[in-house]
Amino acid sequence: MDSANRLGEFLRARRELARPESHGMPAAGLRRTPGMRREEVAMLAGVSTDYYIRLEQGRDKHPSAQVLDALAAALTLEEDAVAHLHELARPQPRRRRRAERVSPGLVRLMERWPDTPALVLGRYMDVLAGNALGVALFGWLSDRSLVRAVFLDPRARDFYRDWQKVTRDCVASLRATAGADLDDPRLTDLVGELSLKSADFARLWARHDVRGKTAESKRLRHPVVGELTLSYEALTVNSAPGQQLVVYQAEPGSPSEQALALLGSVLATPVMRDIAMTEHIPGREK
Repeated sequence: MDSANRLGEFLRARRELARPESHGMPAAGLRRTPGMRREEVAMLAGVSTDYYIRLEQGRDKHPSAQVLDALAAALTLEEDAVAHLHELARPQPRRRRRAERVSPGLVRLMERWPDTPALVLGRYMDVLAGNALGVALFGWLSDRSLVRAVFLDPRARDFYRDWQKVTRDCVASLRATAGADLDDPRLTDLVGELSLKSADFARLWARHDVRGKTAESKRLRHPVVGELTLSYEALTVNSAPGQQLVVYQAEPGSPSEQALALLGSVLATPVMRDIAMTEHIPGREK
């Protein structure tokens, strides 16, 4: 990650992924290079081509908010990506990071949901805590880092039935939570490791997709209860900036609801309960 020209890197990556036909221009397949040309983005944004080139090259790093919005429209950026673009152009002073801890009250709240899997994710998508059913659902995790597990643990491809989509969403969410603070040692170590060990991660990270975790449906394949389709809601934890409470649920009366109930009943057996209470996901220690 080139900290000297983050804004330019983002603009170039998103320009190369932009669809010219969205603006009535010849389709990308008819061009020698992918995406849109610099002069096309400049024209749509109402700036000179020379000025736009200076932005991509890092020779001008502080465009106005109006110019940023015009560039976002030209590149057809979604809301999270627009916010990220503004943040890159107006980076805030680096904040001192404290060790991430989950409040005991939040852990107690999750424990009151015996039929609802719930996890707390940290700033860089580390699993910080989970209730019993959440731990049982994600019992295959051998690492607190969900991002690392998704790309490096072969079991992830079995667990996530739409693994490729999950990887795209995972990397986009990682960028969204990181914001402009891309020099954080925890993040640089994670990105460096995954870029070396996973070509899929390196390719997706280079796209500069930015999309926060909100709500969606996931198709899973659990090693004990089989296939499930669960929806989730990701809720921000206001008392701990950067943390998210992720709550999963099945459609009432569906086979997935029955599978969750089965997982809960299996969890009640002594052997399975011991497995679910291990310390690889904190918050459910024996």
